Amino acid sequence: MNRTRCPPACLSTVTALASLFVATAALSAEGPPDGSTPEQRAAIAADPPFVRAAITLDAPAAKPGAKQNLFNGRDLSDWDSWLGYADPRLTYADASKSPIGLNGDRFGVFTVATVDGAPAIHVSGEKWGALITKREYSNYHLHVEFKWGEKNWMPMPRNNGVLYHSHGRYGAFFGTWMAAVEFEVVPKSVGMILCVGDSQGGNSFAGVDWKVGASVEVGHDPAIAYPSRRWMPGGRLVPILFPGFNVDAAVDAERPAGQWNSLDLYVYGDRSVHVVNGVLVMEARDLTTTDGTGKPHRLTKGKIQLQSEGAETWFRNITLEPISRLPVVRTTGK
Repeated sequence: MNRTRCPPACLSTVTALASLFVATAALSAEGPPDGSTPEQRAAIAADPPFVRAAITLDAPAAKPGAKQNLFNGRDLSDWDSWLGYADPRLTYADASKSPIGLNGDRFGVFTVATVDGAPAIHVSGEKWGALITKREYSNYHLHVEFKWGEKNWMPMPRNNGVLYHSHGRYGAFFGTWMAAVEFEVVPKSVGMILCVGDSQGGNSFAGVDWKVGASVEVGHDPAIAYPSRRWMPGGRLVPILFPGFNVDAAVDAERPAGQWNSLDLYVYGDRSVHVVNGVLVMEARDLTTTDGTGKPHRLTKGKIQLQSEGAETWFRNITLEPISRLPVVRTTGK
């Protein structure tokens, strides 16, 4: 859901999101000048300096016969679809409009085709929304492969994502996505973690708030979304909130455009691990949500959403298998 160099999460209030499309139209792929808020700069002031560490990952052994294919290779009968507004530019600007809604994809946003000799899910990106699993899942290893298509419908860098622990009502986030935790898919920041909350009320979940290990390299890399935090082992635990506070992937592990990338998501209880092309880029813990009274609840399960958010994308080889523990992360050097 991040807008990369000028994401919704970099703005100081939800209402400021209405200006997003105007603000991004003049931005280049190199990123805008520093626009972080005083609150964001104050929040990162106590972060330790970023140190890139060499990390190994000991993944849990797969259970024979336990893996299931979430994509059958023929059709999308195992998924629901939800589409937001007919004109995506209204997403953050006009709550009086109604979203297209559940299983109303008459536009061909989500289809199945053969690409590179194998079946894949084609996401046009022209309308915003998601493919959503019909079931909730917990304690699993999700494997997804993606590559970018040729079309990008918005005046901003390409954008997509895999949303997990999706909960509450459809379209709770600005009429378009369920509240969730996001494994970001955006150039230079694949694996970033984001909060996708309930922005419109009428839901038992008021938002999502969790903590990750984080560190900062302020002003050194314009690819890092505000407030310029990268995850690193042993970093300071910080809350991730919407809007304004997210943590980028430890490294840019994405392959060049046009090539397939593998995403591996491990979730166990209220913790998660993001892996991109075999490289650990994020650990998260204390995944929580709050109900209508503000009471926190652990996030341990939910549906999975594959986004459509302005950029043509292909997904394939989507599998899920249960796990009994998270991968063991070892730091082998600096």
